[in-house]
Amino acid sequence: MAYLGESIKKLGFGLMRLPTSGGPEGEIDIEQFKQMVDLFIAKGFTYFDTAYGYANGKSEAAAKIALVDRYPRESFQLATKLPAWAGPKSAEEAKQMFWTSLERTGAGYFDFYLLHNVGGGRTDIFNNYGIWDYVRELKGKGLVKHIGFSFHDSADKLEQILSAHPEMEFVQLQLNYADWENGSVQSRACYEVALKHNKPIVIMEPVKGGSLSNLPGSVAGIFKEANPSISQASWAIRFAASLNNVITVLSGMSTLDQMKDNLSYMGSFKPLDAAEKAVVEKARLALAAIPRVPCTSCSYCVKDCPKGIHIPQYFDAMNRYLVYGDLDAAKFAYMLEEKFGGTKGSECIACGACEAVCPQKITVIDELRKVVGMLE
Repeated sequence: MAYLGESIKKLGFGLMRLPTSGGPEGEIDIEQFKQMVDLFIAKGFTYFDTAYGYANGKSEAAAKIALVDRYPRESFQLATKLPAWAGPKSAEEAKQMFWTSLERTGAGYFDFYLLHNVGGGRTDIFNNYGIWDYVRELKGKGLVKHIGFSFHDSADKLEQILSAHPEMEFVQLQLNYADWENGSVQSRACYEVALKHNKPIVIMEPVKGGSLSNLPGSVAGIFKEANPSISQASWAIRFAASLNNVITVLSGMSTLDQMKDNLSYMGSFKPLDAAEKAVVEKARLALAAIPRVPCTSCSYCVKDCPKGIHIPQYFDAMNRYLVYGDLDAAKFAYMLEEKFGGTKGSECIACGACEAVCPQKITVIDELRKVVGMLE
């Protein structure tokens, strides 16, 4: 029996971290983006994933320029998301986000439409605003083909939501080998709940925000010994793509070179064999033994921070020390962010807005205090 997304190849283009041309505003490099889209489609891949808030709201418009305006609409699948928790003060304002996304992209309809970042207190907002019923109405009108949600919470909460909303056709989950047994992310447990409900899965964060493509030496050596000719990212993406009932695996490719690397092994994808799975498990255990701040740079915390602190960048600076032991490099990275970001980490007022939206359940306030004490 065919299942949702069966004809879609197992690599999706995530449009969260698009190439930029530099400068203080980080403007999207449209010409490089077009080249990436062209190569992606030329190799037979068709799934593109954006969201209302990606790239400070510029991702959807960039998708129109580089993809929608240049290719027949039926030749690709476009997914976007509605973050009802991100600003709207009413159900009407939240529902308007769909129409804004449709206008930005010029797509006419969305192949996959998601409630964005369901979980925690955010779930109540979707409930209170009637968004579950709203997306069903959109599907009934032909404005979206398939409805689902992206999810960041525990497996038992996923069980509750899928039981309450069997009309959801798919779920987008954070699945990667580093988080497979992580007590906060619960990748494996959430995956098993989705399988139990027979929900096809779109995988996000397979490389954990790029972390699994830049591993510490002790972990990188495990992969290099097993196969010195392939990238660290390839192990992570193939691990995710080897799972059952997967529609596609999203990779937030930021450069043409990253695109070429991903296509080199996903063009003729082969699932991990038993020996390769053993290598990944060995690397997972080695990586889990290294303490770090588990931030994936999704930047939800920045949007809700009243002081505008660029928290992920400060955590990234701290992780340079925690993982690599290079205090000078960590302090330099912190200094650059302080200079160009405009707000010191020490300006945190401990309001807790960041912790309420953090998908990784990081105790942001405490961790930021540690960063300030070490690096500021």
